Amino acid sequence: MYEGVVQDLIDELGRLPGIGPKSAQRIAFHLLAADPDDVTRLVAALTEVKDKVRFCELCGNVAESERCRICADPRRDQALICVVEEPKDVVAIERTREFRGLYHVLGGAISPIDGIGPNDLRIRELMTRLADGRVTEVILATDPNLEGEATAAYLARMLGTLGLQVSRLASGLPVGGDLEYADEVTLGRAFEGRRLIEA
Repeated sequence: MYEGVVQDLIDELGRLPGIGPKSAQRIAFHLLAADPDDVTRLVAALTEVKDKVRFCELCGNVAESERCRICADPRRDQALICVVEEPKDVVAIERTREFRGLYHVLGGAISPIDGIGPNDLRIRELMTRLADGRVTEVILATDPNLEGEATAAYLARMLGTLGLQVSRLASGLPVGGDLEYADEVTLGRAFEGRRLIEA
């Protein structure tokens, strides 16, 4: 639609996840109107993140050195590993301040429709981490969708043979939600995960 480099910029922005054609166009025109120093800082940040950031050699989280800050922290409980799909999931769990163990980032979830099988994920690396016997519990914190459930079921079968305690994050009703708007799966999970109330 536009000439040359403007259309190239819109096309490149449109390749980003969650950015449709209209959003790409808005961002492109925002960048055109922005102060040149702001654009320079954005370019520098993008270049720096590609140059400096890598994946932790142990867990697969994003890191600026060989190990991420969580794996490098000696205060973390080495006997607990929480398995997540993506690095953003680590951030979400860390915000709760409830988990003090280590993580393992799979790099996605099993999705036959997308051509992603177990060999495309960091499952082999997880099994290597568990081989020394220091880990006593693995918490499966994959997304509560079809792919996440399939991944959790696959991992539970594999880990069940190792004599570890394997648990899955509870899922259910969100705080502030109404029962009438909950889908059947969410409501069913809430019943499965119910807890006794101490009087």
